[in-house]
Amino acid sequence: MDGMMTSNGPDTGLVVLDLMSDDAFAQRRLHVHDFAAQIKGMHQLARAFAGTPDTILQVLVDAAVDLCGAESAGISIEREQSAAKFYQWVATAGQYGRFLNAMLPLYPSACGVCLERGRPQIFRVSQRFFDLMGIEAPIVTDGMLLPWQVEDVRGTFWIMSHEKPEAFDAEDLRVMQALADFASMAVMHQRKQAAMIRQGSAAAAAKMANDLAHEINNPLQSLMNLVYVASDGDSGGDAKALADELSDHILRLSLLVGKLLQLPGRAARPE
Repeated sequence: MDGMMTSNGPDTGLVVLDLMSDDAFAQRRLHVHDFAAQIKGMHQLARAFAGTPDTILQVLVDAAVDLCGAESAGISIEREQSAAKFYQWVATAGQYGRFLNAMLPLYPSACGVCLERGRPQIFRVSQRFFDLMGIEAPIVTDGMLLPWQVEDVRGTFWIMSHEKPEAFDAEDLRVMQALADFASMAVMHQRKQAAMIRQGSAAAAAKMANDLAHEINNPLQSLMNLVYVASDGDSGGDAKALADELSDHILRLSLLVGKLLQLPGRAARPE
């Protein structure tokens, strides 16, 4: 599936485009930063990481809806049971919120194409797909999928529009890249914490959660402060420069998350 455009079979109702190779997507200019929404989303992330890390996946999909103007968002994880693989939607928001914990087959699947390519994709889903699946759901007129992976677990982070043919652009991609990094770290944290609890090491699991919250809270606070200044009207009207600076901070935060992902067990080391 190396072409710029693919559908999972001739009559599945699913079309997946390689976002990085799609010139039409690169030309989209749809959004201006909504600083109030940025503040709300980053505060929610900071609170979740610092207080209730177990809720972070749901907080992330809620933030994706708010920050990208999506009508639905979700996180999928590739699962295997009795030698059969499938995708489980472990967090959902918006119009697809009712599909929490839904199980989807490997084929036909936009998630499968995204993971095979290992790059962001845009996709559309017509009524034909839902007829094949035997479910009722709004069609997807414009969607974005990002792959994520931590250790041996992988999945996708997605947003959808159900009405607009062009709903997302490069600014949404930058936001989603940062959120996808958080999603992979949250999955890693939850896996390690569950393993420690199973092994009777509740104290170590609690310490790991605390250390994780402190690691991520400082850059989140910096990002929130930047957004607050931008929204407070002290920017001198130079919204573009502030948006560029915000993107730089999101990139730095993504790099930090990547470094944390390379340090499994850091917070669980013996005292």
